[in-house]
Amino acid sequence: QVQLVESGGGLAQPGGSLRLSCAASLSGFSFYRMGWYRQAPGKQRELVAHITSGAITNYADSVKGRFTISRDNAKNTVYLQMNSLKPDDTAVYYCNARRPAAISEYNYWGQGTQVTVSS
Repeated sequence: QVQLVESGGGLAQPGGSLRLSCAASLSGFSFYRMGWYRQAPGKQRELVAHITSGAITNYADSVKGRFTISRDNAKNTVYLQMNSLKPDDTAVYYCNARRPAAISEYNYWGQGTQVTVSS
């Protein structure tokens, strides 16, 4: 069974930092593109960042220079280091694992973890 377990969310001050972790019980972890998405109240889910199996990263413009995605294949874990947090970063953050397949790609999601940025 596949399971993505997120941790590290919580409350932060504007300008503060949080580090999210996603531990993946996932066979072939190193072959997956791992990503973080977020969904704020009343808004659609949006990509925050992803990192490919080749460690190529991509970021939403809104978080470039502030967030860093990384992965540790030995630990089957992906991280999101969030610095210089803003109130607009408040959202539920979801871990995602995506892998191509012959017929239908594999696409898995974590349960989400709340990040709140407030004074």
